[in-house]
Amino acid sequence: MVDFAANCIPLLIHHSVDGSNFFNRSWAEFKVGFNDSRGNYWLGNDLLHELTREGRYKLRCLVQARSNSIVYVAIYDTFLVGDESSHYTLTVSGYSGNAGDSMSYHNGMKFSTYDRENDLVQNVYWEHCAQFLGGGFWYNACFRAGMTVTTGRGAGFSWYGLPASVGKQMKSASMWLIC
Repeated sequence: MVDFAANCIPLLIHHSVDGSNFFNRSWAEFKVGFNDSRGNYWLGNDLLHELTREGRYKLRCLVQARSNSIVYVAIYDTFLVGDESSHYTLTVSGYSGNAGDSMSYHNGMKFSTYDRENDLVQNVYWEHCAQFLGGGFWYNACFRAGMTVTTGRGAGFSWYGLPASVGKQMKSASMWLIC
């Protein structure tokens, strides 16, 4: 494996171009990763664990607001993904940027998909976040960083930390490992 940190090359780990239902995938698919020709992409949870387990990388989230197309940035000094036996538990902290801190809400959460729910939702209207929202993620009850959520489901493809003047709806979103 190439040590991209030695060269300080950012590594794309997730990209959603439009909030489509592309991320409504199974546990097995998120485990190994997937992509399409439009630019939607998930690196894979096994590889995320391998890359982050020693804590050498930061997370940079780029979220493009739907209302004004401006790209906002959220950087987290700590980003770790546990192994499959931990259900890919997320450790994220140390926010800086202008996007607002939406990922910290997911800190300590296990990864969920429609076929393997690990969220904390207690809602009478739907049973589990990934089933209701149409995308796999580290759901809490349910999200503040809806980077894989399908547009039109729940609060939709959104980032709750965006400035109130632009709303929370996203046009696109990506996650990068950085040095």
